[in-house]
Amino acid sequence: MALFNVWYGRNWSNGHLFILITIDYFTKWIEVITLASVTTKAVARFLKRDIIARHGVLATLITDNAKNLSNKLIDELCAQFKIQHRNSSLYRSQMNGADWHEMLPFALLAYQTSIRLSTGATPYSLVYGVEVVSPVEVEIPSMRVIAESKLKEAEWAKQRYEQLNLIGEKRLTTLCHG
Repeated sequence: MALFNVWYGRNWSNGHLFILITIDYFTKWIEVITLASVTTKAVARFLKRDIIARHGVLATLITDNAKNLSNKLIDELCAQFKIQHRNSSLYRSQMNGADWHEMLPFALLAYQTSIRLSTGATPYSLVYGVEVVSPVEVEIPSMRVIAESKLKEAEWAKQRYEQLNLIGEKRLTTLCHG
């Protein structure tokens, strides 16, 4: 079960006033949405649809003390799924007004495919068991992409199955690293 932090930052970009961010403590995986307003219902919907439905029921949810993150509806959601809800200190990101809503998916890709010092692995590899093929590797093929493109479908499937079998070992190594 995952332990997620939830924060939101404020900025004005193409009508998107807020960014709601969750971070899994173990894998450092991030889920993010942009919102015109951070209502209690929007937060609860995000937690149900984008966190619980994708990652399963959380052991603990840590939020800042903002009213739209700590309220009766969120408390009821946590009670329904038996999630321990804790509060942390407030978090406010400072943004420069750029069109961040358009660049957000690329920023997430960069974050999720960079090695975290705390785990010694990328969040992507801890979630999916392999490293991602980045857009630049398609434009300028890397040795990995060239090698995989020459595999027959059955051989590729066999290698992928072997990689997935090793994900438990990779996660254990990461756990020992921390």
